[in-house]
Amino acid sequence: MLDESTMTSFDHVIINANIATFSTQYGFDIYVDNQADSNPYGQLHNAAIGIKNGKIAWIGTKDQVTAHLPKYQDSQITDVDGKWITPGLIDCHTHIVYGGNRSNEFEARLQGASYQDIAAQGGGIVATVSATRAASIESLFTQSEKRLVALMKEGVTSIEIKSGYGLDLDTERKMLTVARQLGEKYDIHVSTTYLAAHALPPEYKNRADDYIEQVCEWLPILYAEGLVNAVDGFCENIAFRTEQIRRVFEVARLLDLPVKLHSEQLSDIGGSALVAEYKGLSSDHLEHLSEENIKKMAASNTVAVILPGAFYTLRDTKLPPIEALRKHKVPMAISTDCNPGTSPLTSLLLTMNMGCTLFYLTPEEVLAGSTIYAAQALGLPNKGRIEVGCDADLALWDIARPADLAYQMGLNPIQGIMVQGQWRETI
Repeated sequence: MLDESTMTSFDHVIINANIATFSTQYGFDIYVDNQADSNPYGQLHNAAIGIKNGKIAWIGTKDQVTAHLPKYQDSQITDVDGKWITPGLIDCHTHIVYGGNRSNEFEARLQGASYQDIAAQGGGIVATVSATRAASIESLFTQSEKRLVALMKEGVTSIEIKSGYGLDLDTERKMLTVARQLGEKYDIHVSTTYLAAHALPPEYKNRADDYIEQVCEWLPILYAEGLVNAVDGFCENIAFRTEQIRRVFEVARLLDLPVKLHSEQLSDIGGSALVAEYKGLSSDHLEHLSEENIKKMAASNTVAVILPGAFYTLRDTKLPPIEALRKHKVPMAISTDCNPGTSPLTSLLLTMNMGCTLFYLTPEEVLAGSTIYAAQALGLPNKGRIEVGCDADLALWDIARPADLAYQMGLNPIQGIMVQGQWRETI
């Protein structure tokens, strides 16, 4: 028997919903040995949700709540008429705060230039650094806001935003401040990540160790200003060596900040092993990831963040080791990697489709990778799934089945998003 006082105390009630919960409480388990023992997407049909104080307070059927509906005002009830609800989408790896434009590099790559060629000629990350340093904080906000709004219009309710186009203290601070301001204006969760170990700025040419020393000095300053939630680096043959990244991670450890890493995108120099050693939240890109390091990620519960936008833009041919990640039950998140050079992508829905068509992920995997595992990659235990106690961050879709979100290209079936228990039908 349901308690009358509980069933009449919700701030909002959603009825007639089909729900992709991504909750193990409702049978979601991508890695179960026999898929017949799982419930795809953790789906519930003809369901209802009670929301209180920005949290999911109850999940059941419409029949269970029908008798209590007269106690509510019409504005407190949303009848979604059989449409689908998922957790609000989470874009867990982005660089959306930057200045300038690099479409010239896009043209150069089409004419045969490689990522490495462009970087050697002063392009790549360093070109964006110059534009970002020159931009005022107001200009940087205006440019970046457009990208955030595009993502929110496709159901994104939480996002990670990295620094890393400043490569000096003042510009790194400016980027992280803009990221915070975006979260405040749109009242969504923004996880800020310090990525000063992204590239070597021109003023430190041939002095990578000296630059890393500066990166380590700036981190406590920006953390003390409340601007940093996590620490990242670019561990590659064109960026920083593992021993240099280790120095940054040691400072993060002293500050009790979680770490993550760009690694194994272009080569295998052991980045994922390093981030696993520090029990990092995620290792990202991973086309050249070895099975040995997959095992280390599995042992440390480090999420593999798959970024098909960069693979697509760079016309890469080396697929990430999806089967080995499945074999060792490493959770896989998926993200836009929105950035000006290698993934100018502001559609998480298209990213899901790319994950399926380019990397042979299933629709359930890419949706889990945009919700529950993306939340894990950001260290957000109360987001990314629909169950009692979780944040009421939801997306409402006019679709026939969850796979439609990965199947359709160019059609946005969003009907509304809820953030912390509040509907936002328009953005």
